Amino acid sequence: MSVLLPWTVGLLLFASGAGPTPSEPKPERVLRVCADPNNLPFSNARGEGFENRLAELLGRELKARVEYTWWAQRRGFIRSTLKANLCDVVMGVPSELEMVLPTRPYYRSTYVFVSKKDGGPKVRSFDDPVLHDVKVGVHLVGDDFSNTPPAHALTRRGIIQNVAGYTLYGDYTEDSPPSALVEAVRKGDVDVAVVWGPLAGYYARRPGVPLTLTPVTPQVDPPGLVFAFDIAVGVRRGDKALRDELDAALTRRKREVRALLASYGVPSP
Repeated sequence: MSVLLPWTVGLLLFASGAGPTPSEPKPERVLRVCADPNNLPFSNARGEGFENRLAELLGRELKARVEYTWWAQRRGFIRSTLKANLCDVVMGVPSELEMVLPTRPYYRSTYVFVSKKDGGPKVRSFDDPVLHDVKVGVHLVGDDFSNTPPAHALTRRGIIQNVAGYTLYGDYTEDSPPSALVEAVRKGDVDVAVVWGPLAGYYARRPGVPLTLTPVTPQVDPPGLVFAFDIAVGVRRGDKALRDELDAALTRRKREVRALLASYGVPSP
């Protein structure tokens, strides 16, 4: 009776194609994020925004590599990116946005009045009479006053002639075009500006003329003009599994997320 040594059996099995085969490497998980490449403090192509940092944190929690599709945040951003399946996640969306399935909010912020700390008008409310007498800056999406909450609020009160509009999109050849409105206060081009809080908080901390930020009141201008928003991570509607994973990760890393937002100067209402 012939005897097959163990390595002989192994060779025969290999030659015949029998036996165990090497396992294929597990595919690397990718968290596909759509973001603006030039929109600090939120995101940029160099990964310097707080939404970039949050994406990396969530990627580590999900054991996934973060991969970006860069797309300027213009009208149609969600339709052209998330809904077109170019990505799976948008890092900052109003939690009530119906086009996406949102996580629970990871922060809440508000529009703020921005003025010079020394000598600037101290404005707390859209009903402050001083707003009729000083130059006021606001962001515009289009070429009229019908498209941003501050512009609406000012128009309702007849504050029009002394308002300067700064396009939210700006000159895209420059870094983070929306920051021009905050810099306009610092340079004295406007006396007070009404700016979305995270943008104002980040640029107000830069070196130069000190600025002061005051949350606008009222937070809701009847019948339904809102100035404070809950912000969440958005995924495609129906992608509940990913949404739930992100929710769990945000809950686990709540302390780090709060510290991240504070380091960028994000104000709360």
